[in-house]
Amino acid sequence: MAPLSGVLVLDLSRVLSGPYATQQLIDLGARVLKIEEPDRGDDTRGFGPPFTGGESTYFMSINRGKESVAVDLKHPEGVALIRRLAAKADVVIENFRPGTAERLGLSLAELRRERPALITCSISGYGADGHPDFAGRPGYDAVIQAASGLMALTGAVDGPPARFGVAIADLVTGLFAAQGVLAALYLRERTGRGQHVEVTMQEAMAALLTYQAGIYFATGKSPPRMGDAHPSICPYESLATKDGLLMLAVGNDAQFVRLTKLLGLPALATDPRFSTNRARVTHRPALLAELKPKFLERSSEEWDRLLSQEGVPAGPVLDVAQAVDHPQLAARGTLTEVEHPTAGTLRAVRSPVRLQDEAAAALPPPLLGQHTTSVLAEILGLSAEELALLGTAGTVGRRSK
Repeated sequence: MAPLSGVLVLDLSRVLSGPYATQQLIDLGARVLKIEEPDRGDDTRGFGPPFTGGESTYFMSINRGKESVAVDLKHPEGVALIRRLAAKADVVIENFRPGTAERLGLSLAELRRERPALITCSISGYGADGHPDFAGRPGYDAVIQAASGLMALTGAVDGPPARFGVAIADLVTGLFAAQGVLAALYLRERTGRGQHVEVTMQEAMAALLTYQAGIYFATGKSPPRMGDAHPSICPYESLATKDGLLMLAVGNDAQFVRLTKLLGLPALATDPRFSTNRARVTHRPALLAELKPKFLERSSEEWDRLLSQEGVPAGPVLDVAQAVDHPQLAARGTLTEVEHPTAGTLRAVRSPVRLQDEAAAALPPPLLGQHTTSVLAEILGLSAEELALLGTAGTVGRRSK
């Protein structure tokens, strides 16, 4: 049995943060009903190219196994359907702009009053309260990255700040939201009561500052951008090799001694400038001047093999294709394949959470409105005649698109 088997999640979210949260729950065995607009669905259905079989690869990457129920939330009967589904659900997740759920007639507080065991979760950019200039402001990943301090830390030393290569603010917020929902489910097991979970993108990114925030708190100065180097450990950065880049991550003095022996530079280990990590950080430029010429003598693959044999952490800098085709991921079955109605065989990255009792098998992402009829008939007991009337009125989308 999957850990969340029997847990019904009503997913009112769209784009990335909320869908990524519900993807974590579905990978642990929950059943997720994805509520979408009948005509166009989640915004990410239009994100592309690329498209495969007419479906956005962006959308499909974060909506595996969900059941798409197309309901018009601007229609009173559509809102009534959602309230009825919420009365049957264990969890409701939304990432509307603060105040939108209430305007639609879907106040989460009211839903919890109607079903005290219900767990609700709101994801937003900055939260519904707080400073008047920011409370209620919509959150966009790139803007949150810029405001987080992390973007200022990312990029080349002599270049401008750089956005992460993925929408990290959305993704980490989704992870924290899933964590909050799991905690609420556990608490409900002991108390029988549901509760509200709130996660903001700004606070999620602030939580990632960790030791960089610690540097600021201790010194009163913002840490500088250092490329891929570490502010408190050395050598801990990428170095050019004969054919590419190698990430070197020497985390302690014993590893540094082994590195110097492998490089044929044992005297560096006893040099007062480099004998401790603190000294190496202080004299970083001088140490790198000694190391860089040595790493140009061999390929990244050769250095990876030699350093691994000596117990020195290192590895080549890989592109996306090399990373997902990594032999270790293949050996552990990290990539999975699912059959999609229009896109054919899809490759996907499975959940990294491994439990002794495996979660449910991966299922394909849904077509828009694919499960509207079956879900409303099964969970709400609507007849074919009632569904036909709702479809004719445009309240629900009954056919796959």
